[in-house]
Amino acid sequence: MADSQLVVLDKIQIQQKINRIAYQILEDNLNEKEIVLAGIWDRGYKLALRLKEVLLKISDLKVLILRIDLEKNNSKLVASTDLDETKWKNKVIILVDDVLNSGKTLAYGLGVFLNTPHKKIRTVVLVDRSHKIFPIATDFVGLQMATVLKEHVDVILDVDGQEDCVYLS
Repeated sequence: MADSQLVVLDKIQIQQKINRIAYQILEDNLNEKEIVLAGIWDRGYKLALRLKEVLLKISDLKVLILRIDLEKNNSKLVASTDLDETKWKNKVIILVDDVLNSGKTLAYGLGVFLNTPHKKIRTVVLVDRSHKIFPIATDFVGLQMATVLKEHVDVILDVDGQEDCVYLS
């Protein structure tokens, strides 16, 4: 890791945040039998998988994982999923991403579900940088931090040869 990088969350702290978010999701869905964790590829998806692990340990919820692939640099919503929409229709959807910066990625992620009936949609991010330019609210946040625009938050999750961490550079 370079000298200009500051560790914001280490491996243990990340897991603590994931555990807390999982309990918050459970509390928000006490009357549900099944939820859909929709992870934005790739770190949002990895975070969704981690949340699923914890939820399965602490509850009887059935947790469906959905992978969302977005073309983030496109000015229009271009997205694909690994499951047919009949799998998430009329269910609770929890959209998961690693970092909220401008809100564009989460806004595009929400767009995937606009034409499908659902019970409710919630959002999860590990780190909220508070630089929103899109009208996005986060329901469950691991860490909210004020940064300057030129700073970069990088999340390392399940990368071979690297320990999980969140750092600011």
